[in-house]
Amino acid sequence: MGVSPVVRPGGAWLVVALGALSSFGPLCLDMYLPALPQLPGDLSSTASAAQLTLSACIVGLGVGQLITGPASDRFGRRGPLLIGVAVFVAASVVCAVTTSMTLLIVTRLVQGAAGAAGIVVGRAVVADLFAGKVAAAYFSAIAAINGLAPILAPVIGGQVLRVGTWRTVFWVLAGIGVAMLLLAFFVIRETLPPGRRSSGGMTDDLRAFATLLRDRGYTCTVVAGTMVSAAMFGYISASPFLLQDAFGLSPQWFSACFALNALGIVAATQVGRMLLHRTTSFALLSWGVGQALVGAVLLLVSVLAGWGLAMVLVSLFVMVSSVGLALPHSSAIAMDRHRRIAGAASALFGLAQFALGAITAPLVGLGDRTAGLALAVTAVGAVLIGVVALLVARPIIETVGTTLPEHLAPS
Repeated sequence: MGVSPVVRPGGAWLVVALGALSSFGPLCLDMYLPALPQLPGDLSSTASAAQLTLSACIVGLGVGQLITGPASDRFGRRGPLLIGVAVFVAASVVCAVTTSMTLLIVTRLVQGAAGAAGIVVGRAVVADLFAGKVAAAYFSAIAAINGLAPILAPVIGGQVLRVGTWRTVFWVLAGIGVAMLLLAFFVIRETLPPGRRSSGGMTDDLRAFATLLRDRGYTCTVVAGTMVSAAMFGYISASPFLLQDAFGLSPQWFSACFALNALGIVAATQVGRMLLHRTTSFALLSWGVGQALVGAVLLLVSVLAGWGLAMVLVSLFVMVSSVGLALPHSSAIAMDRHRRIAGAASALFGLAQFALGAITAPLVGLGDRTAGLALAVTAVGAVLIGVVALLVARPIIETVGTTLPEHLAPS
């Protein structure tokens, strides 16, 4: 035989493994944030250069998906995944021992690109094994696990700094990478048999991306979901200035509000899973986009009318928790349309998510950061684009089924 058997649907460990691997983004970014102020002094550099280490990781997380996604269509899921996680471990070790800010920036780019393997291959594995509502349920379960990462990562980073330095944070990331490598090795088997792999090179990769971009159902669904997450990225960037500087929240209360919103995302994913047997992923995606619009508009009115902290917190909770409905179900619909090039489809989805997040972050910083107006306007604008995309996609997207495709049906 020589080839690992294709995994059959089911298994809590598969959900745990895919959820953990999809959390590389928050782990790379959020765990590292508390240590950022230490870098300039220790590496004889500047605060601007220290910020570049964060930007380099974000770029790596986006671009890395464009590399690993098509590679997993060509060589199978398991190999690129294991190589990516192994490189992540090695890059984390280099980050921990480097004495050069330039090398740290470059290595953070590599670390992000390697960590992207877990994100992009995770979505492709679900698309290989599941379809329709079954896939949507798995995407929701994975999102629930992934939703815990933004809560735990800053807390872990802060606790690590109590006993160590920024270098210790990278050693911890290396250890987490080793644990994820073992989890991936023992739990995730090959899900893309040789007969279903692409046989070409770069030309086939470009052809796959062209196919995706020509499909309005795919592109509009991706835009609808990722515009909601773009509003969330804006919240992540602007909320420290709005809540701490403008409303005077202590770091502890700010962390509590941040955790509450993250728990809202987790709760929304579970509600979506429970509702799947009564409705479709497109209906749940529509609900998520609509909820995000309500939250964004309420935030804008609250800021303009000066309604105070309580209404701002309510608005943010409504807007941010909608990600738990929008992202899993936009993923399910988009991936279901292109299972034969699931790696490329997953890569383009991930790139859109991180690229829109990178665009949103500077926009929410325009003007007075403590006023919250830039955040509110940016969020409303982003979600309105998502609404338009949803309206375009509606007549194209067919009702999502509940059965597996024939080639995945249990024998």
